[in-house]
Amino acid sequence: MSLPKDSFMLLSVVNTKLRDYYSSLDDFCSAENVSRAEVENQLSQAGYTYNEKINQFV
Repeated sequence: MSLPKDSFMLLSVVNTKLRDYYSSLDDFCSAENVSRAEVENQLSQAGYTYNEKINQFV
């Protein structure tokens, strides 16, 4: 999977996939062959952090 460069598009894609298909961020990253650090870094720059309890970036 190629990650969207726009942080808000990335947020939408990741949260949708987490909600519909994956039980954790690690599962998502492994299945989609993306770097967890890259996802978290890009979204943290936009003010979002991963909440494991709800399995979403908030």
